[in-house]
Amino acid sequence: MRKINLFLFLILVLAVFLRFFQLGQNPPSLTWDEAAWGYNAYALGIDSKDEFGKFLPITYLESFGDFKPPVYAYLSVLPVKIFGLNEFSTRFASALLGSLTVFLTFLLTKDLFSDGTRKEDRYVKLGLTASFILAISPWHILLSRAAFEANVATFFIVLGVYLFLRAKYIPWLLPLSVISFVISMYTFNTARIVVPILLVGLLIKCIKNFLKFKKQLLASFVIGVAIVVPLLLFLVTPQAKLRFQEVNIFSDINVIERINQETKNDYNSVWSKIIHNRRFAYTVEYLRHYFDNFNPSFLFIKGDGNPKFSVQDVGQMYLWEIPFFIAGIFLLIRKKEGGWWLVFYWLIISIIPAATARETPHALRIESSLPTFQILSAFGLYSFISFLNFRLKNMILKRTAILMLFIIIAFNLFYFLNNYFLHYPRLYSSEWQYGYKDAILYIKQVQTQYDKVYFTNVLGRPYIYLLFYLQYNPQDFRSEANIQREVFGFVHINDFGKYSFPKDVKANRDNRKNLYFDVPYNIPGEAKILKTFYLLNGEISLVAYTI
Repeated sequence: MRKINLFLFLILVLAVFLRFFQLGQNPPSLTWDEAAWGYNAYALGIDSKDEFGKFLPITYLESFGDFKPPVYAYLSVLPVKIFGLNEFSTRFASALLGSLTVFLTFLLTKDLFSDGTRKEDRYVKLGLTASFILAISPWHILLSRAAFEANVATFFIVLGVYLFLRAKYIPWLLPLSVISFVISMYTFNTARIVVPILLVGLLIKCIKNFLKFKKQLLASFVIGVAIVVPLLLFLVTPQAKLRFQEVNIFSDINVIERINQETKNDYNSVWSKIIHNRRFAYTVEYLRHYFDNFNPSFLFIKGDGNPKFSVQDVGQMYLWEIPFFIAGIFLLIRKKEGGWWLVFYWLIISIIPAATARETPHALRIESSLPTFQILSAFGLYSFISFLNFRLKNMILKRTAILMLFIIIAFNLFYFLNNYFLHYPRLYSSEWQYGYKDAILYIKQVQTQYDKVYFTNVLGRPYIYLLFYLQYNPQDFRSEANIQREVFGFVHINDFGKYSFPKDVKANRDNRKNLYFDVPYNIPGEAKILKTFYLLNGEISLVAYTI
């Protein structure tokens, strides 16, 4: 047990280091969603209201009109109070719960394959292997190092599953499991679909065990229904449907245009209308998007096409995992150890909501599938090492094979970390809206010299960065903000205080002393350049000027 505890401790130290090291500097800047999480936490910590003045929001934060589930903001209130409003405090919750997910993966994997009566060393080592693979996972590291609410939802899903499995032996853990599941639904949109399906599967499989614990089962049901009702009422509103309508494949008119053209090409024949109908076309489209998430290039070679979720030349998983992941699938199906069915069930249903989106594969939207990928890789890896230990009689050959394996793993990890910490910030600082912080800190220095500050909207959502980096009083913002709400629900801030965000910065000229911020290709010829702000790769991000 001392060795086991030592290995677990080292894995957790590694997980924490990889998620917290330079957390405030890399990723190199905050996305506008991260800035929104930080500022809403800041506002809630001041007067218990979000940025737009809603008191203790339960079901959503209006934010930019994308109606974010609110849990991440609440989890960030205390870090923002302790560390101040900055990048580190905003990302703290994701990094902390990401690290704790590694520990939960050890506990979950160990219990998942054990029947509770035997304390086989095998399952403990399997749990260590799975937690180690998640600790060094490029997928999980990247999503733990930014304020991604999906990463927090994954923690609560894993916690919910673990507590559910343990409830067979400690029945009063069942209500806690249900609470954890519901919290995940208040954290990320995908969980609102994945969790109910996951919970139904768990109940169907384990209902016989829980029927003898009627009090706990009833308490879980009552508590679950009570806390999920506000969310259910919100989900039937137009606001809740806004994001889905924006990104889902079923509103893609191109599919309809294609099948209409195909029917026309077949001279509108009866058989053509049967084959080329929208239901069949959307089913095919859905299946294509679903299986996109199992694309080998996505999983093992390049990763997600969005640099926020991948370093672009390392997959969501490592190359060395390929044989072990495949072996893990086949071996687990063949051996059917413990709760083997749950690994596959969990993995399959976690892709269901993501497949409705137009952008696939998508590492963030399927993060609720973690750590099933890592558990499968761990099962294959541990089986391979066990095979070497029992079948290879030559000790030197055995140790050489294991040493070579860990050299390969170490090389893959080093390659990823070298890319992420040395090259990634320079290559992809523009993807993280780099330049806003420097520009706004400059505004902070010189703003008393100017009557009005005009800031371009080209880079997206500049108002939230001003609120964040100026630590603008939320009460002042609410009273000053000129808010435009679109018919479709999107929210735009046209101006507040002396700060304005017009579509065309240079068109705003008057007799006052104004300061302008714009992208380089929009600077008028007569402008007096005051300061230029650069991306980490040397390209110009923003320019401050007067006219």
